[in-house]
This record gives sequence, structure tokens and C-alpha cells, in this order.
Amino acid sequence: MHQTDFLVVGSGIAGLSFALRASENGAVVILTKKMRADTNTNRAQGGIAAVSGKDDSFELHIRDTMAAGVGLCHERAVQQIVREGPASIRELEEWGVAFSRNQEGAAGLELGREGGHSRDRIIHVQDKTGMAMEQALLERVRRHSNILILENHSAVELITEHHYIREGRRNHSGIHCWGAYALNGNTGEVDMYIAPVTLLASGGAGQVYLHTTNPAIACGDGVAMAFRAGAAVSDLEFMQFHPTALFHPDGESFLISEAVRGFGGLLRNRDGERFMKTTHEQAELAPRDIVARAIDTEMKKRGDECMFLDVTHLDAVKIRRRFPTIHERLMSLKIDMTAEWIPVVPAAHYLCGGIRTDLSGRSTIQGLYVTGEAACTGVHGANRLASNSLLEAVVFSKKAFLDSTGYLSRMKTRGIRPPDIPAWDDSGTYDQEEWVLISHDLREVRRLMWDYVGIVRSTERLERAGRRIDLIAGQVESFYKRTRVTAPLLELRNICRMASLIIRCALFRKESRGLHFTTDHPERDDRHWLGDTIVMGDRTYLEPLSDNELEWD
Repeated sequence: MHQTDFLVVGSGIAGLSFALRASENGAVVILTKKMRADTNTNRAQGGIAAVSGKDDSFELHIRDTMAAGVGLCHERAVQQIVREGPASIRELEEWGVAFSRNQEGAAGLELGREGGHSRDRIIHVQDKTGMAMEQALLERVRRHSNILILENHSAVELITEHHYIREGRRNHSGIHCWGAYALNGNTGEVDMYIAPVTLLASGGAGQVYLHTTNPAIACGDGVAMAFRAGAAVSDLEFMQFHPTALFHPDGESFLISEAVRGFGGLLRNRDGERFMKTTHEQAELAPRDIVARAIDTEMKKRGDECMFLDVTHLDAVKIRRRFPTIHERLMSLKIDMTAEWIPVVPAAHYLCGGIRTDLSGRSTIQGLYVTGEAACTGVHGANRLASNSLLEAVVFSKKAFLDSTGYLSRMKTRGIRPPDIPAWDDSGTYDQEEWVLISHDLREVRRLMWDYVGIVRSTERLERAGRRIDLIAGQVESFYKRTRVTAPLLELRNICRMASLIIRCALFRKESRGLHFTTDHPERDDRHWLGDTIVMGDRTYLEPLSDNELEWD
């Protein structure tokens, strides 16, 4: 058993920024599944959105965010991240992030534009912003004696007073999170990490789909664990598909940043036609859901396996300077983006829903905070505005730190301590032959999600996918309960849970809005569906938009 003041699950910008602040008030342990830099943050190319230009304003950034979210953004949450944007940029610079400057050097930041933004406000480090931010924060974490990072540690379950909660129960004010059980990948043992404050910053769930821009670790672990512990999850039907992932038989899905279109890149079909001109008034810079559906429609209409992104009309020197990482990666596949079109397809990219939180990052379980992609803060609504995610992660992690410091102090003052927590029971046999059969289910789940729960959905497709995934999930759960846990088994179990929850939310919402488009209900319906989809236990319901604080004792 290991005890600490703050337990952080995940080593992206949400977890690292929280840990750096929390370390001033107590000991911090960070659990990360693989290597510490293997995160969605590390793959974020475009940048971080924040008001900086003279022609920009908080009101414009708020308006753009709300418009992209198609009526489901929580306005106070949006205001919170936008108004704290400039201060967050300054703090990141103080932590060592060297953002790209314009030609005047110290005179100002170099600003880009991405889809849905009405002004240039994307602050970046060339085309490797997430990597630069992660490296800067990791360097500070490494030097901090009060922070311990444990790599190759997979969270198994959150620790609460009781793991099996009566389904349908809405009032979870009596449940506390006391840390997590975690699999030590080096020893194969499941250890206990006890903490009065736990932050889930476990990232997204792109691996639920066959094609994704996410790293292999993005399996929705945090959302699945929190749901099993009794937390409310929200808006999981809104999975954002990035319009432009590289299509290449010899390369994994590689994100071609939206900033390339913001720089002047054009989308074309094989005949060279710019189909976005007739799709939306903003053409290539329309919100991501619109661009992704347009590409999907064009591919199906023509029977083509990809579309193309064209920057050959732009200055080659400037392209190589602005997008060195993308250029180098494409050249390794013998594609010269300055001289030929880039083949692209949509791919699962960002989970706009997640574990329900309030403006302080509190979940519906006491002592459990959630920030980053695992959280549903209300910022993104039905569609995330480009480059708002890194900003949301930084701002909400700061809010969670401020609130958790007070919560920790109250716990100590009241003398509230964790109950007696049993050690992990790892009894059981490991049937290697049966695991071989079960492991094949992973590809089937991902293929089902891609074919039936993707960019365009229907009730029949969703129900068909749901029936098959429920069957697979039951087999996986049965195997899980009678064997020793392994990292692949944990990921398969969580992917099955996430797939089931996404389908459940998608079937519940009988309208088309933002990232959720169904042919059975193709119109937006504000009269009946202007609210958040909430799933808790066996209940699924619509909750009117609200910024109410979640109350803890």
C-alpha cells in the first residue's frame, strides 16, 4: 500500500500542470500507463487558443466557442477558460514553453487560425505545440522532489467505500474516492495507492475506433473506471472525428493539423474540385464536424477511399518552416507536401463528453476530480472548437488544484481518514488459450464502432453494434473476473465499456447536433434535446444546461 496526498492518473498537460501546483501543498504520485510522454497532449500539433491579437476579444472567442458547440456549451465554463487564457499562456511561458514569435521576435506571439475561429488566436510552437508543452512541464516535474512519476502503471479501479452501487442511484454525496488500485507492469502485481484527493487526467478514447489519431493508450480508461465506481458521465455521443488524418497504407493514422488549412490549405477530391466551397460559407475553415461529414459524404458519393489536402500553391519555404514535423513525417513516406497533394481521411480524434464535472473539476464522487479529455466540463458542447482543449486542460486543472487544496485541508481538520481497504484479490487462473480467443474481440469492437457508430449513424446500425458489443463485453467481463489482470485485458475491458456507453448515449439522443448525426433524426431539435445526456448506473436522462456546483460534504 502506498499513501500520498494527491494521486494523479495520467501524464498529459492536465495531470502535469495539476501536479506542479499540488506539489507545493503535499506529496504527489503520478501514475501513467506507458512512458510519461505517451499522451494525446504530446500529439497536439496545432496549438492552444487564447485571445492575444489586437483585433480579438474575449467576447469573440466566447462567441466562436459557443457557435461550434451548437447550443450545448455551458456559458460559464466557456467564459472561465477564455478569460483565463492570456494568464495561462504567461504561466506556461514561465514554466519554460517557448511559443513561436512573429518576425518582430519579442514584440509578440505568432498567431494562427483554425476552423471555427473568427480571428487569429492559435498560439503554437511550430507544429509540435503539445510536445513542447509536455517536455517543458516534464522537465519541471523531474526536478521536483515532491512528485513521483510511476511509468508502466495502469489504473485498474477507483477505490471507494463500496465498488458496487445500487444502479440508478443519483445521490452519490456519500461516496468518497480514496485513490486507485493499479497494475505495476514491471512486477505484474496490483498495488493500492491511497490518497484523499484523486485527479483523473487519463485522456481520451480514440482506440475505441478502428482509425484514430490517438496513441495506443487512449482507451477511455478513466471514464470506464469512474462509471463503474458510480460517477455520472455525460455527452459521450459527441466523438470528434478530425477531418484530415493521413491516408497511407504504410503509415499509421497521422494527424495533419487543422492549422495547415488555417495557413491556406485547400481540400480537393481526386478531380481537383474544392467541395467545401459549396458546403459551408467558411469552406475549409468550417467547424470540424461539418468538414468531416463533407469529406465522408464526398468519399461515399464518389466511391473514393480518401480526399486530398493541397498546399502546393503556397510558398514552400514558409510551409517547411511552419510545419517541420508534418513535412518530415510525410517525406519519410515519400510525400512532398510542397509539391503534391496529401491523401487524407477523417479519424476519431477527441472525446467531447466524459466524466461530468463542475467548474472546479469536481465529479459526482467526493474526492475525485477530473480534468482534460476525460472530463465533460461543459466547454465543448456538441463539438469542440479547435485548440480549446489544451487551454481547457490548463485552466480546469488550476481550478481543481485550488478546490482540492481546500478539500484536503477540511478532510485533515475533521480527522476523516480512509476506511479499511482490502488488498487486491488476484486469485484465479490464467487461461492463455482463452485469452487468445478473447483478444480477437478488440478488432471486432473497433471495426463495429467505425462502421456503425462513426460520422453518420442510424438507429438500426447503433442497435446492431450495441447487441454485438454487449455480448463481447459480457464475455470479457466474465474472463476478467476469473483471471489475473494484465494491461491488454484492462484496455479491452475499458474499450468495451466505452463503446457500450457511446452507443447508449447515441441511441438516446433522437436528433442530429454537432458531432452526432443520425439519418433517422437528421434535424436539430432545441425544443426537446437542448441539454446534456447523462448516464449513471442503469439510468440515461437529459439534464437541462446548468452550471450548478456539485455539492460535497
